[in-house]
Amino acid sequence: MGVNKGSCISQADTLEKMGEFWDTHDFTDFDNRETPDIALQIACAVPIELDLLSAVEQQARRRGVQVETLINLWLQQKLAEQSPKRSRMRGSAPNKGMEPTR
Repeated sequence: MGVNKGSCISQADTLEKMGEFWDTHDFTDFDNRETPDIALQIACAVPIELDLLSAVEQQARRRGVQVETLINLWLQQKLAEQSPKRSRMRGSAPNKGMEPTR
């Protein structure tokens, strides 16, 4: 243990006292189930062509943002552009818009 540092739960100031405390207690007695122990962030790796990644990195540097931030922003913008098109296609007849133009 560090200098004069005790266990915050057991209030023990030695390893021996801390061991004695935990011999008679369980950590779940002190667990706050309403407060998450950790925050999770889900990430996904997507392969990107090297030349394309290089161009995105240059754009991110110019804008002063991280590559991930720029990619997320661009994907959000592209999805927003596509949303009206998707909603129009949902109300259309099956296969409409899938036919070749003449």
